Amino acid sequence: MINFTDAVVAIAITLQLLPLMDIKGPGADASMWSVLTDNSSQLFAFLLSFLIISILWIKHNQVFNILRTYDASITWLNTFWMLGIVFFPWPAAMYGSLSTDQFYVSHGVGLFYWWTLAAISGLGWLIARHAWSNPQLLESCVSNVHQKGRVNSSKRGFGFFSYFLVIGIVSEFVPQLVPYLSLGIIPLSILLKRDQNSISA
Repeated sequence: MINFTDAVVAIAITLQLLPLMDIKGPGADASMWSVLTDNSSQLFAFLLSFLIISILWIKHNQVFNILRTYDASITWLNTFWMLGIVFFPWPAAMYGSLSTDQFYVSHGVGLFYWWTLAAISGLGWLIARHAWSNPQLLESCVSNVHQKGRVNSSKRGFGFFSYFLVIGIVSEFVPQLVPYLSLGIIPLSILLKRDQNSISA
C-alpha cells in the first residue's frame, strides 16, 4: 500500500508542472524576467502546490511507517486521500492560471484550491487518528508512546486542516493576504513538529 500510494503521489506532484509547459519563452522584444513576472501567479501556484503536497506526503509516510498492518478503514481513508491528491492538480492549475488582477478576485477558485487541500489534510488526520485509536495496527516499538502520539497526531492534523480552511475563506474576502498566509505553513509545521516518538497527520 505504501509503494502504491507513493507512486500515486509521484504522478500527481509531477502533473503540477504541466501548466507551466504552455508558457512560451521570451520573444525578440522581451526578456526572461518579463516572462517570469507575466506568469508569476502560475509559478507561485506551482511552487506552493509542490511544497504543500510534499509536506502532506511526508506526514502521510510518517503515519504508515509506524503501522504493522492495516484494516478496511485505513484502506478506504487512504483511497480517498489518494483521490484528493490525484484531483488536486486541477484546482492548482485553475489557481495558477488566474492573472495578477484575477488572483485578488478569484471568484471561488482560491476557496476551491485551499479547501481541496483541507480535505486532503483532513483525511490524513483521520488516518492517523484511526491508527492511534487501534494500537493493534501499530508496530510494537511505538506502543509505549501510544497516548502521547495520539494527542500529537490530533493536534498537528487538526492544525493543518483548520489552517487550510481559514486560508480558503481569506482568499475570498482578503485575497491580498493569501501569499503571506501560505508562507505560514512552514512555521506552522515547525510549531506543531512532533518529537521522534510521535506521529503526525
